[in-house]
Amino acid sequence: MDKHVIEALGRAKITVQDGKVVDVGEPMIEYCPLFHKHRGIEKLTPEEIENNLQFRIADFGMCTKDRVLRLKDFLSFGISEILSTLLADDIIDCAIMVCEGCGTVLITESELAQGVGGRVSGLVETSPIPELIEEFSPNHIVDGETAIIDQVEGFKLATENGYKNIAVTIAFPDDGIILRELEKEYDDVNLYLFAVHTTGLSREESELIFDVSDVVTACANKHLRDIAEEEDIFSVGSSIPIFGASEKGEEFIKLRLDKIGGPKKKTGNSKHPYPLI
Repeated sequence: MDKHVIEALGRAKITVQDGKVVDVGEPMIEYCPLFHKHRGIEKLTPEEIENNLQFRIADFGMCTKDRVLRLKDFLSFGISEILSTLLADDIIDCAIMVCEGCGTVLITESELAQGVGGRVSGLVETSPIPELIEEFSPNHIVDGETAIIDQVEGFKLATENGYKNIAVTIAFPDDGIILRELEKEYDDVNLYLFAVHTTGLSREESELIFDVSDVVTACANKHLRDIAEEEDIFSVGSSIPIFGASEKGEEFIKLRLDKIGGPKKKTGNSKHPYPLI
């Protein structure tokens, strides 16, 4: 029996086993503008969350052997879209991401980055799905036997494979601190950190995430918004901003904006996640 644990839709803890949602916890927030806009969900409840996850399972095979891994660029804006653009334009040669059924993976294809990261976020635990593992290049999964999620080991594996310009998604500041220390051991490797799944981080953790990262997504994190305003950090988007925490991060965000024809005009009617925490 395979088991996959995801924190999604307000950071509710959701367990999927054998293609079925078997447990849904209470979400930390009750409203997300993205799910309201795209799925019509006005309030995040366990029932709505279960329905959305079952829809994803039926639609693109989430957490099953039938998972559709590749996705074309639909000109939207987010972390996976930025990574997809960086791969397409050969600015990075590898992205360390997380995929259900595989754990930490090394991705070198633009459409694979979009399909893996754009459809499922907040994966905290997974177990091997052989059919999905076979879709990745040899030696591009940290541990196919356990499907472990370990971004630090992912970076090490990428350097062993000879990649030089490496992006890594992180959800914890401790991983970022370790990775920045590791980066110092290489003279010819460029490391770029993309902070995801930031809802619920404390003020101190949020400050650390900004310190170590290049690009940070706000999710429903109040502290990140406050720090960005206090320190005048470059950002794009109003409902769920994405921050350029470094010069390179700002450059990456602007590159993606150019790809989609520039930022959307602000209407002043943007809704925010509620509550911000």
